Amino acid sequence: MSTRGPWRRRWQELTPRQRTLVLVLGSAQLSLAATAWADLATRPVDEVNGSKVRWAAVIAINWIGPLAWFRWGRLSGPTHGGRL
Repeated sequence: MSTRGPWRRRWQELTPRQRTLVLVLGSAQLSLAATAWADLATRPVDEVNGSKVRWAAVIAINWIGPLAWFRWGRLSGPTHGGRL
């Protein structure tokens, strides 16, 4: 008898479709975080709403952190350096 709940499965216990979903969502999360960190690193301090160090830590929080950065962390809009 397993003591693991229905949400705690080993990789081998997942169906191919579930494995694909985990990989796609994980890739999307990493891409979103990498994009947010890159934007934070290249954005001037006067265009950041708060401390860059704090925002770097917040971005590490899955999904919520990068989305929070893009919503509340940037003071100026998409005109940063002429890029989106």
